[in-house]
Amino acid sequence: MTRSVAGPEIERLIQLLAKLPGLGPRSARRAALHLINKKDELLVPLAKAMDLAGERIVICSTCGNVDTSDPCLICTDPRRDGTTIVVVEEVADLWALERATAINARYHVLGGVLSPLDGIGPDDIGIAGLVRRVAEGGISEVIIAVNATVEGQTTAHYITDQIGGGDVRISRLAHGVPVGGELDYLDEGTLAAAIRSRTPF
Repeated sequence: MTRSVAGPEIERLIQLLAKLPGLGPRSARRAALHLINKKDELLVPLAKAMDLAGERIVICSTCGNVDTSDPCLICTDPRRDGTTIVVVEEVADLWALERATAINARYHVLGGVLSPLDGIGPDDIGIAGLVRRVAEGGISEVIIAVNATVEGQTTAHYITDQIGGGDVRISRLAHGVPVGGELDYLDEGTLAAAIRSRTPF
């Protein structure tokens, strides 16, 4: 049994921090101590920001993004290409694509992938909402940007079956050699995908 070294409020802070991805008990203690040492600069403003975020954050009923408004800022931005939808697994993937500034489209967050072994079927993720958005019209392309896992590819094929066959173009992200990657360090699956997805030089 570990002994408490601080009051219950501080121990609670450490326990909650330890639940964050990438933080174990030791890292959580260091983070908590840093916050406490910078109480006025970090701890108090962070607590206020988290309290406000907890009150105002909602899930966009159109795309599944998290924001403080519904529909979210991406869905209501008139400068975005409303004819293209990029399908992602999670909000983190949406944020990653936005950081890359590679496309100026709308998104659809599935909230996971199909995984029959884990009991996750089509009704458990946002596929029905995507099908509905496409059926409403005005969409010319759906870009499937899910992870290159077995579950991701299963999900991509299922989505293609659900919305394919019409005038909507369905594409997916290219798979293969990453920028700066060395062939000797890549796995066989990545190399095979790179050969299959080769482009003219």
